[in-house]
Parts: sequence; C-alpha cells; structure tokens
Amino acid sequence: MKTFIYLIKRNIKVYFNDKGLFFTSLITPLILLVLYATFLANIFEDSFVSIFKDISISESTITALVSGQLISSLLAVSCVTVAFSSNMLMANDRITGAINDINVTPVKRSYINLSYFLATFISTLIVSISALVLCLIYTSVRGYTYSLGDTLYLIWDVIILTLFGSSLSSIINYFLKTQGGVSGVGTIVSAGYGFICGAYMPISSFSKTLQKILSFLPGTYGTSLLRNHALNPILKTIKYLPSSVLKEIKDGLDCNIYFFDNIISIKVMYLTLIITIIICILIYLFVSNKGRNRK
Repeated sequence: MKTFIYLIKRNIKVYFNDKGLFFTSLITPLILLVLYATFLANIFEDSFVSIFKDISISESTITALVSGQLISSLLAVSCVTVAFSSNMLMANDRITGAINDINVTPVKRSYINLSYFLATFISTLIVSISALVLCLIYTSVRGYTYSLGDTLYLIWDVIILTLFGSSLSSIINYFLKTQGGVSGVGTIVSAGYGFICGAYMPISSFSKTLQKILSFLPGTYGTSLLRNHALNPILKTIKYLPSSVLKEIKDGLDCNIYFFDNIISIKVMYLTLIITIIICILIYLFVSNKGRNRK
C-alpha cells in the first residue's frame, strides 16, 4: 500500500513539475473565463434582455444570471478538458519508456493503472477547485455572492465532473502511443467538448434530433447540474413570475433537460453520472490490466 501511495504522489509530482502540462491545465480555465466574460457575456445579456423585455427585471438580476451561466459553462468544460491534460502523463510514460521502470517494481499492475487514474483525479481537482474559486471571485466582483449551501453544491458538481473527466480520459489516453496522438486528442477535446455538452450554446437551441442525441451523453447532465446550482439561487429571486415563464426560462438555460420529452430530475442526473463513472473506471481497469497481461 505504501508503494501504491508513493506511485500516486509520484504521478502528481511529475505532473506539477512538468511546466508545460501544468501551465496548460491551469491557464485553460483562466483563458476561458476571460473569453467568456469578453465575448459571451454580451451575447448572454442580450438574450436575457430579449427574454425579459416585457417583464420588469432589475439589471442586477440579469447580471447575476449572465455570471451564473458563464461560470457554469466554464466549469463544465474545464473539469473534463483539464482531466485530459493531466492524464497525458500516463501516455507520456509509455512513450518515453518510464513505464518500464515502474513495471519492474513488485506493485500489482492493477495498482499501477489505478494510481494513474487517482493521480489524474487529484491533479485535475486541484485545478478545478482553483477555477471554481476564480469563478466565485468573478461573480462577487459582478455583484452576486453565492451562499455556503449553493457553493457546496457547486463543489460537489465539480468533484463529480472531475471524476467523469478523469475516468473518460483514462480510457481514451490509454490507447495513445505517440506524442502526436496525445496532442491531437487534447486539441479535439478542448475544441469540441464544449459544444456537445451544451456549455458554449444551450442544448435547447439545437434541433430536436440533435437534442435527443445529446441527451444520451453524460456530459450533458453534468453541464445541467452546474446550470441548476449556479442559476437556481438567482431564479428564486424572480419566483414571483408565472410558473410557465420560469419553466420556459429554465428550458432555455438547460436547467431543464429532457430525455424524449421527459424532464430529467436532479437525482437522475447524478445517478447517470455516477453510474457512468463506475462503468468507465471498470472499463479502464479491465482494458489496461488485460493489455499488461498480454505483454
């Protein structure tokens, strides 16, 4: 067990000592925050203004809604994309041959594989929590502060999404054999994940067919959880509006996600993500241990 813990510490230390990997992972949420605040904030604000054009809503409420949508989008993307960056260590160890030195140790192969996953999760979580702190500072500067309970919900969502990103990246990165493959996967995930999870554009703005397809993807529910916990506290301040209007707003913001016209509850979203995480971890351990045994 001591050797297993040492391997986890070793992987975390190597990751944070690799200035390229760490800098890329840490700067990603900051860049996203700047880009979102610079470009998407005006778009989101215009959409809210158009929604509330016939309703008396304070400017501070609209600003808070925009900020909540921005930070939920940022966290939904960074928790997964950063996991792919930090998990590159596993692929790099095979590319450089460092894994050969680790394999000569008396540690079971399953423990070695599990150490990569846990190290990825811990490293990513450190960056993700740092990103959450930046987001909370941003919303505070914009004039809205989350309560302790709402903040704890956001932390829990970040943990769940980080586990999802770590388990998914472990499966995909295990099959990477070249540095080009590592860079290619990182680029594809960074560029495409935000769209398919509904972070850049609400899923409600897509076609009905695409909405049904995306409802099968667990990342969709991760984004919706963050949307709910970032926006519901603000929406409660305008609960005097008709329920039909509030429902339309939640539908447009992806707080409400539908699976073939059936609304998905928060509990089902959590259950879907947890089951997906467990399945991904089991697949990763099975594939990696089977590959080691063949060698």
